[in-house]
Amino acid sequence: MSGIIEVFGHGGDVETAASRFGGSPEDFLDFSANINPLGPPKDVLKALEQGMRAILRYPDPAHRTFKSLLGERLGLSEEHISIGNGAAESMALILLGLSPRKVGTVEPGFSEYRSLSKQFGAEMHHVLGQEELEWRAAPEDIERLMEQVDLLFLGQPNNPNGVQYPVEVLQRLARHAEKTDTVLVIDEAFMDFIPETQRQSLASRLQDYPQVIIIRSMTKFYAIPGLRLGYAIARPDLIRAMTEKQVTWSVNGLALIAGEACLSSGEAFERETLKQVALEREKLASGLEACGCEVIRGEANFLLARVPRPWTAATIQAALGERGILIRSCAMYPGLGERHIRLAVKDAKSNLRLVNEMRSVSGQTNPVPTVGGAE
Repeated sequence: MSGIIEVFGHGGDVETAASRFGGSPEDFLDFSANINPLGPPKDVLKALEQGMRAILRYPDPAHRTFKSLLGERLGLSEEHISIGNGAAESMALILLGLSPRKVGTVEPGFSEYRSLSKQFGAEMHHVLGQEELEWRAAPEDIERLMEQVDLLFLGQPNNPNGVQYPVEVLQRLARHAEKTDTVLVIDEAFMDFIPETQRQSLASRLQDYPQVIIIRSMTKFYAIPGLRLGYAIARPDLIRAMTEKQVTWSVNGLALIAGEACLSSGEAFERETLKQVALEREKLASGLEACGCEVIRGEANFLLARVPRPWTAATIQAALGERGILIRSCAMYPGLGERHIRLAVKDAKSNLRLVNEMRSVSGQTNPVPTVGGAE
């Protein structure tokens, strides 16, 4: 059986997996999409049930209630905030609003940086991360890239390796962006999965870095990817340039209701998410290493791993797909190799099943009952 699962360049495509391996999309245990294993907060589900009549009216095109709540949380006035139909729309609005002729990416990185930029006619340039830096790029290499482009995308923590750049590096790059008149777009879609004291971010001092735009997602941490909700923060003129290109009503009413409920869901959900993801990430990493994988122990809710020979990302994906488990091949990421895969951190039971199935397909018959901490 041939072909790749990532026909659209992303994980989470259970429809393609079902057409290839058989069964229904709902049957797959999906490790290819990086979503909070706890699922949405109960308050969000309740708000959606109670707000279902919102589908009878147009959503607020200015996103006023959600934007106001978000501004209070971020400590920013609403003129510094743009709401998008997922973080991907925020990226598209940046490209549409600023019309960069040359765009830079740090590879390996989120594929949408490249595909959207090409879609809107930009000339692409990139720099490769270094394996000895856990696939980060050297700051001086990024600075040289900034001198060649009008806009640069940087993942923080980066997808697919899950690592952060130190805040001192971000400050250095932000200052260099002013010198080169480059817009530095920092994608913090997975930042919520990192404890606040460990986050390396310029969000709290955005006024000091006028060339920086920060993008964040609501869909990953709050487990609402089907609703699509994200936002960008930056200086007001950059935000205006983005919103002037936004299609009216691009953010639907149920997404706004969910977003408002997410922001009001309380700290208990956030604390439990951080606790469980950190615990299960380390156990999953250990389980993968026991299977012979080399693992980047990132800080987000996913892990980048290199499977042992003779396996490749394609062959292990196919073997697990036949068993109802979907993983993300990273073989198409620039800078990575044919043996790289990415795995979401899920609940203990699911992680245990994944590791035992990997051991089974690779001929290691003894299960690892302690991995994932399932009881």
